[in-house]
Amino acid sequence: VLRLVLELDGETVVRCIPHIGYLHCGFEKIGEYRQYNQIIPWTDREDYLNSIGNNCAYALAAERLFGIDVTPRCTVLRVIAMELSRIISHLVWVGTTSVDVGAFTPFLWSFQERENAYNLLEAWVGARLTTSATRVGGMAADIPDGWLDGLRQYVRTLPKTIDEVDRMLTKNGIWVGRTVGLGVLTADEAVNYGLSGPMLRAAGVDYDVRKDFPYLDYETYDFDVPVGTHGDVYDRYLVRMEEMRQSVRIIEQAMARLPDGPVNVDDPRVILPPKSQATSGMESMIHHFKLVMEGPRPPAGEAYVAIESPKGEKGYYMVSDGTAKPVRWRIRPPAFVNLSAIPKMVEGHLLSDVIMINASIDIVMGEIDR
Repeated sequence: VLRLVLELDGETVVRCIPHIGYLHCGFEKIGEYRQYNQIIPWTDREDYLNSIGNNCAYALAAERLFGIDVTPRCTVLRVIAMELSRIISHLVWVGTTSVDVGAFTPFLWSFQERENAYNLLEAWVGARLTTSATRVGGMAADIPDGWLDGLRQYVRTLPKTIDEVDRMLTKNGIWVGRTVGLGVLTADEAVNYGLSGPMLRAAGVDYDVRKDFPYLDYETYDFDVPVGTHGDVYDRYLVRMEEMRQSVRIIEQAMARLPDGPVNVDDPRVILPPKSQATSGMESMIHHFKLVMEGPRPPAGEAYVAIESPKGEKGYYMVSDGTAKPVRWRIRPPAFVNLSAIPKMVEGHLLSDVIMINASIDIVMGEIDR
């Protein structure tokens, strides 16, 4: 789904032309023919390693359009979901990048932890990869009894696996030789290309949407933003490894502050009545029918919300004309922008190094060819 056309001088890359468009699914155009809640399953399928994070980000943008503030419990649950999703995405990255360089054991370790995280998501919303977990105004479901016990066990054991991968790779001669000094971008170059996420921070730019433009009360959490110094493949690895540790810190704080109360807002414009009322009361049944068949209608206007996804700054923009479907729905995918720097990063390197440089971007073509 990604074609890199390389011009070589022997085994040295002189020029790189990335070709995309092989996976184009038209998510944004399809969204203009769907009700606001019906768009949520499409957000699963952009960056499908960050499905529940996309769900939360989209819901935040839609709620800004509707003028809705979610409940305190929903706010904390979304933080937990987004940080768990960040861990899942980075585990996939470090595992598959290890395979790219010939190290299979870290792949098995990281994918086992990814599987454990998916078990938690499955217990919460009944799905693993494509979660569709949020709704405009709340969540599809509250966490079940005992779910936090499983999460506590997960964040207690995950750092041990991260440390194992660290010991296996960080000072490994082959890993260092295949990552240090490759795909270097200076801070100015990274900013000029519009990069974000670990790609930008590895170049030495201290920018994180959670800190600079907080959402979901992230400004009240205590966590560090890892920043690199050399802007190479090795620094991108170190940044992502530390980000997983920081996500564990955030999840621990979120569990400690998770309040009781409803997970959905008390707003009949967007939230369905309880199933027991819909099957026993005429007014509730009519309300349920109209919301499902016609969809909630926000006021006319526009909204844009950006979040810090595992790959960088992801934004959702939508325009309403007062009907149940957005006139426009557009996505700002970080991987699309980050990929634009690959011709610069691979120039002058060996053909074999293109594999690691490309892997270091952490692209998912679903959000590039959206």
